[in-house]
Amino acid sequence: MATRQTASTRAKDSDRDDTCKVLDSALSEGQLSMEEHRQRVAAATRAATLGDLQSLVSDLQITSSPVKLPHLKPERTAAVMSPRAGWGLRIATAAVLVLFGIAIGWGLYGNTSSPFSFQTDPGAKDDGIPATVLTAPRQLQSLGGLNGLFQQMKQKFGDTSGYDLTIFDDYASLERPDPNEPRRVLRYSYRGGWDDPSETSVSSDARVVDLAAFDVPTFVGLIRGAPETLGIDPAEVKQIHISIGPNSDTTAPPESIEISVYVSPQFGNSGYIEFNGDASVKRINYPSP
Repeated sequence: MATRQTASTRAKDSDRDDTCKVLDSALSEGQLSMEEHRQRVAAATRAATLGDLQSLVSDLQITSSPVKLPHLKPERTAAVMSPRAGWGLRIATAAVLVLFGIAIGWGLYGNTSSPFSFQTDPGAKDDGIPATVLTAPRQLQSLGGLNGLFQQMKQKFGDTSGYDLTIFDDYASLERPDPNEPRRVLRYSYRGGWDDPSETSVSSDARVVDLAAFDVPTFVGLIRGAPETLGIDPAEVKQIHISIGPNSDTTAPPESIEISVYVSPQFGNSGYIEFNGDASVKRINYPSP
């Protein structure tokens, strides 16, 4: 090969072939993985200069390779700075600024022994703030779940009143009057917290009542016994939901409530039980055969 080859000397096909042979040897010796070998061989076939080829093998032990690659001489430095050299100076300046920025960032946020050590994320630096674990009620048809749900209502709205409250095992739906427009109803969904409301109009028979005006432990027992009361095998229950609203009995006091427990089995028809707020039974609607 030429005696004055440098990194900028244009590569020949024979140079590319020799580099590929060196890479093949490195693969067989375990210096490269299959994926690294594939990537480097692809780059070698596209290399334009000897410097490009040398960069592909510079980190390899190549003394035992089947071919010897040329030893490249350093580039001569022009006496007068060329436009290309000017770009080199700009790149060098930018590199210094980047390193300076890294050093500042490491000083402020780093948690390693060196700004060039990236073994840990600077965001993982211990800040002394303990984790906050939320414990919102989820099993809403239990004693703790119902009491927790009503407590969440008081925290959100200041009371437990509304037009209607439907409670499933792990979420609930609440209808309350719009404080800014008496002809409008705001419907809230509860899933660990009260979501933004949707709007609907008020029906003619709508009445605001205290939806928590009942003995919670008593009704938890009635809810759990509802499947057997209706003749449904508890093991076959698919869903139970509870509806609380104004009492439909026109002879009852206007502030009284009515509680309905609906039971849906995996197979067959559903049934429900209607209670007054004092837990007295209004109706048992058994599943139709």
